[in-house]
Amino acid sequence: MTRKNQRIAMIVGGLAFLGIAAGLVLTAFEDSVVFFFSPTDLQAQPTDPERRIRIGGLVESGSVERGPADAEIRFVVTDGNTSLPVRYVGILPDLFREGQGIVAQGRLRDAVFQADEVLAKHDETYMPKEVADALKKQGHWKEGDPPPGTAAPGTAPNAGGDS
Repeated sequence: MTRKNQRIAMIVGGLAFLGIAAGLVLTAFEDSVVFFFSPTDLQAQPTDPERRIRIGGLVESGSVERGPADAEIRFVVTDGNTSLPVRYVGILPDLFREGQGIVAQGRLRDAVFQADEVLAKHDETYMPKEVADALKKQGHWKEGDPPPGTAAPGTAPNAGGDS
């Protein structure tokens, strides 16, 4: 084998090693990556019921219901075009209210999102980036407008809350 062929073999072997390493890393991350979907995205592109995903949108006014067990809560998340029922068992964040933006993680089973984690916004002017992007995509919110569900200056804040 000539010296030139040895170099080519080393380069090809190195590239093969890097390709295999990259494939193993991507396979390892695949299980821990959680993709974000809006309710409209989920309607257009259903997901595997075993795949953990994140959804986001606004909590629809009048949709929050307590289940038979004290910790079970049902509500509807909307992006303005499509609504998705959500079931959550646990303690909701203090800032969870109707009309506010939330992000939930869990699995979509039988057209009901089974959330195992619900994240609410930090203050009345904050909107999670994924939710803001989904609302902008649907044409329900523009940059510079107050986030949906917040009170306009000089008006009483949205009491919302649990019903």
